[in-house]
Amino acid sequence: MGERKGTNKYYPPDFDPAKHGSLNGYHKTHALRERARKLSQGILIIRFEMPYNIWCDGCKNHIGMGVRYNAEKKKVGNYYTTPIYRFRMKCHLCVNYIEMQTDPATCDYVIVSGARRKEERWDMAENEQILTTERTEKEKLETDAMYKLDHGGKDKEKLRKALPSLSEIQDHQSGWKDDFQLNSALRRKFRTEKKVLAEQEEKDNAVRMRTNLSIPLLPEKDEDKKLAALLTYQAPDSYEDKQYSKRKEISSRSWFNSTVATPGGAAGSLLHKLGLQGKEAAVAKALGSSHSPLIRRRSGGLGNKTEPCATITRRQSDPEVSTCDGGSSNIDSSR
Repeated sequence: MGERKGTNKYYPPDFDPAKHGSLNGYHKTHALRERARKLSQGILIIRFEMPYNIWCDGCKNHIGMGVRYNAEKKKVGNYYTTPIYRFRMKCHLCVNYIEMQTDPATCDYVIVSGARRKEERWDMAENEQILTTERTEKEKLETDAMYKLDHGGKDKEKLRKALPSLSEIQDHQSGWKDDFQLNSALRRKFRTEKKVLAEQEEKDNAVRMRTNLSIPLLPEKDEDKKLAALLTYQAPDSYEDKQYSKRKEISSRSWFNSTVATPGGAAGSLLHKLGLQGKEAAVAKALGSSHSPLIRRRSGGLGNKTEPCATITRRQSDPEVSTCDGGSSNIDSSR
């Protein structure tokens, strides 16, 4: 692709390779275009990626590792023959500028200004990680016998402390040494579990067919068994049975709202008197509403003869009523 683009570039008639060198020299532009606008000051615009988590000093916001910025890169010094570069970038959350530079001595980046590092480093010696031997220490071990003897004693003490852990690791690894036996035991376990799962699937299918369900059933638990043992099943009554029991309850219930008293008590006698007065009032109402005369028929030898009789009237204060033959009679109030 690069060759194709190079051959397709337009070269004007006044282009002189000896004078201009290239098309960029002819147009007096740089190959990096806008990224090289400060190249005269020794600054190149690059795409910088944050090497670790930091806190911005301007807005106090957290900037995560891997966030990319357009940074100004320039050389500020050397560590032996390795150049030290400084990067200046603007925070994307505020107007604060952050400056960082390389540290070849520790193979790390150092914050110069504008931010502070989120401390997530640890000491390799405290974590018992493998440390590289420095060149000076290596030369001293090779030339100084007493230093080598002292260093060997420290190594033996470290080995004595680590020996229990190493023995435990070796025992654990020896248990997994025979892969054929381990594979056989694992396949045997899988076959047993497969049979159990097949039996459980048959039981679940039977339950689903019986209850007409299409959902997967969960395995049984002890709590479910206890709850199922506490349940009692009872057939619900029909509508006719409920209506019959309700009518029976209403018919057997007392007409009076008060409590039922004993027949020999004072409350019982009072209820009896009230009942008699109610009956007398009903009879008086029936007699007072009738105004038609009563007719008595007499039977004789020559034929039937009708005889009108007096109208029966009764007042509540007078218990006597008139009859058809002119007499009077008393009405038994006990009926």
